[in-house]
Amino acid sequence: MSMIQAPFQDFNHFLLIFIRVGVILFILPFFNSRSIPNLCKVGLTLIIALLLHPLTAKQLTAFPTTVLGIAHLIVGELVVGMILGLVVQVFFEGVRIMGQLVGFQTGFAITNILDPQSGTQVSILSNMAYLMAMVLFLVLNGHHILLNALRESFEIVHVGGLNLSRHMLPELVKHVGEMFIIGIKIGAPAIAALIFTKVIFGLITKLIPQMNIMIVAFPLQIFIGLLFFGISLRLLLVFLEKFLANLDTVLINTLKAI
Repeated sequence: MSMIQAPFQDFNHFLLIFIRVGVILFILPFFNSRSIPNLCKVGLTLIIALLLHPLTAKQLTAFPTTVLGIAHLIVGELVVGMILGLVVQVFFEGVRIMGQLVGFQTGFAITNILDPQSGTQVSILSNMAYLMAMVLFLVLNGHHILLNALRESFEIVHVGGLNLSRHMLPELVKHVGEMFIIGIKIGAPAIAALIFTKVIFGLITKLIPQMNIMIVAFPLQIFIGLLFFGISLRLLLVFLEKFLANLDTVLINTLKAI
């Protein structure tokens, strides 16, 4: 290999590393926020890719010379990055679902705010739960676990070495299905309390039809909803700790499955 070819070969593999890291950062919570300039995201991706490139130097293989071969490698790195980001994002989307369900039951269904993270209208409680989960994720050093899993991903799936298997789709479907389970488990206290409250008010309406139940029910429903929503946020910490304890293993097993 000549002096000109060697740096060019390294640059090609660095580009693949850059793509995998960039896709993960642009999918993950906090990093995918529109409030963070794209230039900062690209700069952080560049720094991480530069740090990981020497660690993957022994994995370098012959870079394809055809457009189809290069496109295959780029798509492979995109897929690996999206899978790693999706596994983490599933938990946070589950937290969003929890906040949406509790907000709907509380009576905040028509009260939405503009979420600066995504630029869309979201429920107040959903956005609060999501921001709380994001802060706890950073406080509990979840980003350290993710960076370590990102480094190990290059050992499990070498740069340009992705071969999609038939086990990939069932594995992804399983993770996406857990999103709804997470939302129900975390929001179970608030959801159960609000349903129980509505049942009680329904019985009162039948027993005392002269009573204007809406005057009493609406403020009490908000109070109970917010009270048990706080309990759900306490459960969020417990679930997030368990999630982070198994995150490294889950990410590695998912990569091995594909």
